[in-house]
Amino acid sequence: MEGVADSLNNAYQDFVAAAANVLQTKQNAGAQKTTATDAALENFKQKWESFKIVCDQSEEFVESMKQRIGSECLVDEASGHVAGKPGQATTTDLPPISAVRLEQMSKSVRWLVMELQHGSGTGAANSAPSHPSAAFDARFSEDAAQ
Repeated sequence: MEGVADSLNNAYQDFVAAAANVLQTKQNAGAQKTTATDAALENFKQKWESFKIVCDQSEEFVESMKQRIGSECLVDEASGHVAGKPGQATTTDLPPISAVRLEQMSKSVRWLVMELQHGSGTGAANSAPSHPSAAFDARFSEDAAQ
Protein backbone atom coordinates (compact mmCIF):
# COMPACT_ATOMS: atom_id res chain seq x y z
CA MET A 1 0.00 0.00 0.00
CA GLU A 2 2.90 2.33 0.69
CA GLY A 3 4.16 1.71 -2.82
CA VAL A 4 0.84 2.86 -4.28
CA ALA A 5 0.86 6.00 -2.14
CA ASP A 6 4.50 6.70 -3.01
CA SER A 7 3.92 6.31 -6.74
CA LEU A 8 0.87 8.59 -6.55
CA ASN A 9 2.86 11.20 -4.61
CA ASN A 10 5.79 11.00 -7.04
CA ALA A 11 3.53 11.36 -10.07
CA TYR A 12 1.81 14.33 -8.46
CA GLN A 13 5.13 16.01 -7.64
CA ASP A 14 6.33 15.46 -11.24
CA PHE A 15 3.07 16.92 -12.55
CA VAL A 16 3.31 20.02 -10.35
CA ALA A 17 6.98 20.51 -11.28
CA ALA A 18 6.09 20.29 -14.99
CA ALA A 19 3.33 22.87 -14.50
CA ALA A 20 5.76 25.20 -12.75
CA ASN A 21 8.27 24.64 -15.57
CA VAL A 22 5.67 25.67 -18.17
CA LEU A 23 4.95 28.89 -16.28
CA GLN A 24 8.65 29.66 -15.84
CA THR A 25 9.44 28.92 -19.49
CA LYS A 26 6.56 31.12 -20.69
CA GLN A 27 7.71 33.93 -18.44
CA ASN A 28 11.31 33.61 -19.68
CA ALA A 29 10.08 33.66 -23.30
CA GLY A 30 8.06 36.80 -22.72
CA ALA A 31 4.80 34.90 -23.29
CA GLN A 32 5.92 34.13 -26.85
CA LYS A 33 5.67 30.68 -28.39
CA THR A 34 9.12 29.16 -28.65
CA THR A 35 10.60 25.69 -28.96
CA ALA A 36 11.35 25.84 -25.23
CA THR A 37 7.70 26.56 -24.38
CA ASP A 38 6.57 23.83 -26.77
CA ALA A 39 8.94 21.37 -25.10
CA ALA A 40 7.73 22.43 -21.63
CA LEU A 41 4.11 22.00 -22.70
CA GLU A 42 4.84 18.55 -24.17
CA ASN A 43 6.56 17.52 -20.92
CA PHE A 44 3.57 18.85 -18.97
CA LYS A 45 1.22 16.80 -21.15
CA GLN A 46 3.29 13.64 -20.54
CA LYS A 47 3.34 14.23 -16.77
CA TRP A 48 -0.41 14.83 -16.81
CA GLU A 49 -1.02 11.54 -18.64
CA SER A 50 1.30 9.70 -16.23
CA PHE A 51 -0.48 11.24 -13.26
CA LYS A 52 -3.89 10.15 -14.60
CA ILE A 53 -2.64 6.59 -15.08
CA VAL A 54 -1.26 6.43 -11.55
CA CYS A 55 -4.55 7.86 -10.21
CA ASP A 56 -6.48 5.14 -12.05
CA GLN A 57 -4.16 2.45 -10.68
CA SER A 58 -4.55 3.84 -7.16
CA GLU A 59 -8.33 3.87 -7.51
CA GLU A 60 -8.28 0.24 -8.68
CA PHE A 61 -6.15 -0.68 -5.66
CA VAL A 62 -8.55 1.04 -3.26
CA GLU A 63 -11.55 -0.68 -4.86
CA SER A 64 -9.87 -4.09 -4.63
CA MET A 65 -9.06 -3.49 -0.95
CA LYS A 66 -12.66 -2.43 -0.28
CA GLN A 67 -13.91 -5.65 -1.87
CA ARG A 68 -11.38 -7.75 0.02
CA ILE A 69 -12.23 -6.17 3.37
CA GLY A 70 -15.95 -6.53 2.66
CA SER A 71 -15.51 -10.21 1.77
CA GLU A 72 -13.45 -10.86 4.88
CA CYS A 73 -16.06 -9.15 7.07
CA LEU A 74 -18.81 -11.17 5.40
CA VAL A 75 -16.96 -14.43 5.99
CA ASP A 76 -16.23 -13.49 9.61
CA GLU A 77 -19.84 -12.60 10.26
CA ALA A 78 -21.24 -15.63 8.48
CA SER A 79 -18.87 -18.02 10.20
CA GLY A 80 -19.53 -16.52 13.63
CA HIS A 81 -16.03 -15.08 14.12
CA VAL A 82 -17.18 -11.53 14.70
CA ALA A 83 -15.29 -9.60 17.35
CA GLY A 84 -17.83 -7.37 19.02
CA LYS A 85 -17.31 -3.88 20.30
CA PRO A 86 -17.30 -3.42 24.07
CA GLY A 87 -20.86 -3.55 25.37
CA GLN A 88 -22.22 -4.99 22.09
CA ALA A 89 -23.52 -8.51 21.71
CA THR A 90 -21.60 -10.60 19.16
CA THR A 91 -24.18 -13.29 18.53
CA THR A 92 -26.77 -13.18 15.79
CA ASP A 93 -30.03 -15.06 15.42
CA LEU A 94 -28.66 -16.79 12.33
CA PRO A 95 -26.69 -20.03 12.54
CA PRO A 96 -23.09 -19.69 11.33
CA ILE A 97 -22.25 -20.69 7.76
CA SER A 98 -18.98 -22.43 6.98
CA ALA A 99 -16.45 -20.26 5.17
CA VAL A 100 -16.10 -22.91 2.44
CA ARG A 101 -19.84 -22.95 1.78
CA LEU A 102 -19.96 -19.15 1.77
CA GLU A 103 -17.12 -19.01 -0.75
CA GLN A 104 -18.87 -21.54 -3.00
CA MET A 105 -22.10 -19.55 -2.90
CA SER A 106 -20.19 -16.34 -3.57
CA LYS A 107 -18.54 -17.88 -6.64
CA SER A 108 -21.92 -19.08 -7.89
CA VAL A 109 -23.40 -15.63 -7.49
CA ARG A 110 -20.43 -14.01 -9.25
CA TRP A 111 -20.77 -16.49 -12.12
CA LEU A 112 -24.47 -15.74 -12.46
CA VAL A 113 -23.80 -12.00 -12.45
CA MET A 114 -21.19 -12.42 -15.20
CA GLU A 115 -23.64 -14.51 -17.22
CA LEU A 116 -26.33 -11.85 -16.88
CA GLN A 117 -23.91 -9.04 -17.76
CA HIS A 118 -22.89 -10.85 -20.93
CA GLY A 119 -26.50 -11.36 -21.93
CA SER A 120 -26.33 -15.16 -21.85
CA GLY A 121 -28.61 -15.39 -18.86
CA THR A 122 -31.83 -15.24 -20.90
CA GLY A 123 -32.45 -18.97 -20.93
CA ALA A 124 -30.21 -19.88 -18.03
CA ALA A 125 -33.08 -20.77 -15.74
CA ASN A 126 -34.30 -23.50 -18.07
CA SER A 127 -30.99 -24.81 -19.35
CA ALA A 128 -28.37 -27.02 -17.79
CA PRO A 129 -25.46 -25.19 -16.15
CA SER A 130 -22.50 -24.70 -18.47
CA HIS A 131 -20.00 -23.65 -15.81
CA PRO A 132 -18.62 -25.95 -13.10
CA SER A 133 -19.43 -23.59 -10.24
CA ALA A 134 -23.04 -23.38 -11.41
CA ALA A 135 -23.50 -27.00 -10.40
CA PHE A 136 -23.13 -26.02 -6.74
CA ASP A 137 -26.17 -27.06 -4.74
CA ALA A 138 -27.10 -24.04 -2.62
CA ARG A 139 -29.23 -26.15 -0.26
CA PHE A 140 -27.56 -26.60 3.08
CA SER A 141 -27.13 -30.04 4.55
CA GLU A 142 -28.72 -28.63 7.68
CA ASP A 143 -31.83 -27.75 5.62
CA ALA A 144 -32.32 -31.38 4.58
CA ALA A 145 -32.54 -32.43 8.22
CA GLN A 146 -35.36 -29.97 8.96
